[in-house]
Amino acid sequence: MRKEQNPKGWNQIKTNDSWALFKIMGEFVNGFERMSLIGPCVSIFGSARTKVDTPYYDLTVSIAKSIADAGYGVITGGGPGIMEAGNKGANLAGGTSVGLNIDLPFEQHDNPYIDHDKSLDFDYFFVRKVMFVKYSQGFVVMPGGFGTLDELFEAITLIQTNKIEKFPIILVGSAFWNGLLSWVKETMLKEGNISASDLELIHLVDTADEVVEIIDAFYKGRSLSPNF
Repeated sequence: MRKEQNPKGWNQIKTNDSWALFKIMGEFVNGFERMSLIGPCVSIFGSARTKVDTPYYDLTVSIAKSIADAGYGVITGGGPGIMEAGNKGANLAGGTSVGLNIDLPFEQHDNPYIDHDKSLDFDYFFVRKVMFVKYSQGFVVMPGGFGTLDELFEAITLIQTNKIEKFPIILVGSAFWNGLLSWVKETMLKEGNISASDLELIHLVDTADEVVEIIDAFYKGRSLSPNF
C-alpha cells in the first residue's frame, strides 16, 4: 500500500481492495450452497446481551420450539443471548437449528445449540444479511439493539420496495416495541414519509402461539421457496 498525489493534491492510497471481491464471492457461494439445503426456516433476531433465564430469553426458547414443532427450521445470528435461545428452542424440539456467525470484536461467539453441519461463519455483514433475507420465511424480532433494528428495517425496506417477496415480520414484546411503533405512526406516517399500507407488514405479539399462527396463516395456500 502506498500514497500518491493526484493533480489536485489529494492523497490517494493504493490498496488491494479489488482482490477482496474473491473473498466476498466465496462467502456468497458457500452461503448459497449450504443454505439452499436447509428447507423452510424462520429467522429470530434479538439482543446478544439478553441473559439466560430472563423473561425474553425463556420466551424466545418457547417461540423457537413452537416454530420447530410447526415444521420450520430456525435461523439465528449464531451468538449468545436471544440468538442462543432461538437455537436452543429449535434444538430441544428436534428441529433444524442454523447459526450465521459473524466475526466481531465483542459479544459474538458460537452457541452450543446450532446443528454441527449448519454453522456458517461470515466476515461481511452484508453477505450474512443476504442469507437471512433469502432463506427466511419470516422474521421474528425480539427486543434488541442497533443490530436488531438494522435487520428489521432492512427487511421492511426490501419488501416495501418490491425487491423481495412479502413475508411475515413479527415483533415480540409490546412493552418493548410500542414506543417505536407509536413514533412510526405519529411521526413518520403523519409526515408522509411512509404509507399506511407499509404498517401492514408488521405484526406485534406477546406469545409463542401468536407467532406461529401468523406464520401459518400467511403461508396457507402459498408455496415455500427462497425469497429472490
